Amino acid sequence: MTMKRYTKSVRCAVRHCTDLFLLLVLLAAGGCKHLDDDRIPPAPVHLAFNTVADWNKYGVAGALGSKRYIRSERVPADFPYTAMSQTGFGGLLIVGDILGAPRAYDLACPVECRADVRIAVDNETAKAYCPKCKSVYDVFTNYGQPLSGPALEYNYGLRKYYIGAGSQGEYMLVTR
Repeated sequence: MTMKRYTKSVRCAVRHCTDLFLLLVLLAAGGCKHLDDDRIPPAPVHLAFNTVADWNKYGVAGALGSKRYIRSERVPADFPYTAMSQTGFGGLLIVGDILGAPRAYDLACPVECRADVRIAVDNETAKAYCPKCKSVYDVFTNYGQPLSGPALEYNYGLRKYYIGAGSQGEYMLVTR
């Protein structure tokens, strides 16, 4: 094979690889749907469980457990809310995932985008749902991803919050 013929075949191979790469990029870009879990307006979130005893009394008890926290409505009624306590846009949903690890979400439905339209957990199906738009979310195994309804159609997920040990010595802290 001469050098001229070799150079021509290399150029041809590079052109075909470039064409293939561009085709793959276009297919990947067109085939991906990005989950929108930022539809809920930003709101302050700060809920502290200062001790293990606080967590045991007011937190989730383990796998597939769930609790709602809505400061403006004093839910739960006996929770020791402080001046620093903030529960997001529609309130907080704290769940124990299938392994018992805590997860936190905003209670506001991302389809309705209203603070007073809140998701609820169906203990029979272990799914969360919106009573207004009928969207269903997976809060125990899939981080608030939509499963059905308008939320799946538009790819709207629940807003997630950080939950873990606090930097000021809190046993468990929920923040943005």
